Amino acid sequence: MSPGLPPVVPSVTAELVAALSPRLRKRLDAGVTKLLARPAARDGDTVRIAVDDDTDVVLNAPGGTVTSADAIHCGCLLAPDCLHRAAAASAAPVADPDAAPASEAPPTGGAEETTAAESSATPADGAGESAARDTEVPPTGRTGEEAARTSEPAPTGGGEGTAPRASEPASAGGAGGAAVAETATEAQRTAARAVFDAAAAVLEAGADGAGAVLQAELLHAAHTARLAGLPRAAAAAVSVVTGVRAARTADPGYRLTDLAGALADALGVAHRLPHATGPDLTALRGTVRQPYRPDGSLRLYGLFSEPVLTATGYAGAVTWTADAHGRLYTVSDVAPGGPARATGAADRAVRIGDTSLTHRELSRAGLAVSGATVSPTGRLGAGAGVRAVRAPGVSWRSEPLDRLWEVPAAEQVARVLNGGPDLLFLEATVLGTVRGTADDALLADCAGLALRLSTAHDDPALPYRDNLRLLAAAGGSRLRIVARLAPGPLPRALLLAAEHPSDAGARVDLGLDRLRHADLPTGAAAPPAPTVPTGDEAPLHLLRRRVHQTVSGGRGVLALAGDQAGDRARLRRLGLTTAGDLLDDLHAAAADRSRDTFGRLLPADTAHFARAWLAAAVYTDTVERALCASAWGAAPADVPAGALTPAAR
Repeated sequence: MSPGLPPVVPSVTAELVAALSPRLRKRLDAGVTKLLARPAARDGDTVRIAVDDDTDVVLNAPGGTVTSADAIHCGCLLAPDCLHRAAAASAAPVADPDAAPASEAPPTGGAEETTAAESSATPADGAGESAARDTEVPPTGRTGEEAARTSEPAPTGGGEGTAPRASEPASAGGAGGAAVAETATEAQRTAARAVFDAAAAVLEAGADGAGAVLQAELLHAAHTARLAGLPRAAAAAVSVVTGVRAARTADPGYRLTDLAGALADALGVAHRLPHATGPDLTALRGTVRQPYRPDGSLRLYGLFSEPVLTATGYAGAVTWTADAHGRLYTVSDVAPGGPARATGAADRAVRIGDTSLTHRELSRAGLAVSGATVSPTGRLGAGAGVRAVRAPGVSWRSEPLDRLWEVPAAEQVARVLNGGPDLLFLEATVLGTVRGTADDALLADCAGLALRLSTAHDDPALPYRDNLRLLAAAGGSRLRIVARLAPGPLPRALLLAAEHPSDAGARVDLGLDRLRHADLPTGAAAPPAPTVPTGDEAPLHLLRRRVHQTVSGGRGVLALAGDQAGDRARLRRLGLTTAGDLLDDLHAAAADRSRDTFGRLLPADTAHFARAWLAAAVYTDTVERALCASAWGAAPADVPAGALTPAAR
């Protein structure tokens, strides 16, 4: 995706691709590649791309987003049904048509914003904690863990101190007794099937083969799902398209595991929704926007700030604060932009009340807020009725912030794995850099655990990697850190902020501040690379690599797989019998190609293959969560008993 192009809502891309003739559809991928190589010139809300010496494509994006097909113009003779308009929309980031920019002031009243359940023909009765967590749609159209790492991180805290989720409805039974189980509407079932079929087609082709036409079909399904009141399915489908485009354009921020997770989410939601009832249906429908509710007066203490830079063209900063009870609140400034906005937003004034504090200043100071409005994830509103003034801050080792680090690491990890916020507040001793890995992870001793700390973002415009390498030279330093859990079979987290290695009481926002060699303790030198386990040795990787290979190369890649019988035998020998059975099913579904009377191959059953892949992906994720819990000494309640055998550990 071109960083110079404004985001385009899914319906626009789907409409322009659908208008192409079959001949032009075959040339669309080549047209996207050619367009991405051309320079884009921005003038206010207008972006102009010179296709050649005589032809320009113009994208009009009032408010930063292209919201209609008429906003994309082309000067060629085949316009408006030309290849250039469809290529421009296919090359641009995907926008969320429902979410307002993060910098907009949210509502100040106590009424909730419209949710998907309320807008559908038959409103649902209840959701529960997991529904509120999984279905909030951030401004970038991304969901789940990816959103937490980018545009709108969720609040975190120690156990009971976490901010309440205002959007949780009452239980399905309600005060008046048992309610009649609700089912999805016919329009919602049809939309869910469309999302499943389109996502299955992308899985069939793999990221390498899922060109602009398949992407447009999935975007059309996402648009249909949104109109049917299914924002969670729509957002999941958009996340798949974003991941596929990142893979095909060699985006440095692309992660195969993220795309696999997005595909599993899209297929899983679409597969379950037609048969769901009650609270489960509410969770699968999702909500369009985060509601804001009054929260009275707040006295907040700054914790840290982190930059936001997403693959969908949004950038800015999020500042984390905590109140006297350990509940966490965020103040964000996220809007369309690139690396320059991500690094510059920290020095912009916070958009709450009349305060002139910048995000960088707030991360070390405090804030007194009256008439506060708060979203379920702890994001502070900036409506006209909100008043805020600067207040003194405290160090991480002073009350009330000190209590965040008093919660044992295992308890914090269990909270994350059970669906809670994903920040960890840890105290660790720096040991050095782990060599021989995909990235130069920083190794630290955290209460006896060999903890790997990795960069939270790989963009070279952000100082994460340089700061991590300098911290590795401060061997022996014991620091308090803030990190985001990275689930896996070894203790691992993404480093966000840390105490200053030589200035007691100071802190460093590792995505915004740059450490220097002079900041290291006197006489500090990089210690020898420690010897630690080098990777995931659990046999589960025999199944997981097939799951990931399918996402990358499609069904055909399984035909080139190695010794299937050997993999199955090893899984079963080490106690992972279910994994062996799922591997069998996955290969059988990939090879299931029937022939007609004349020996010609019949069309593949993409739905059957998608279900086999989804079963393997869900199982792998469940056992990996158990491995992660075991590595940290935690015990998540939602991991089924027996999912992890002693032999697999």
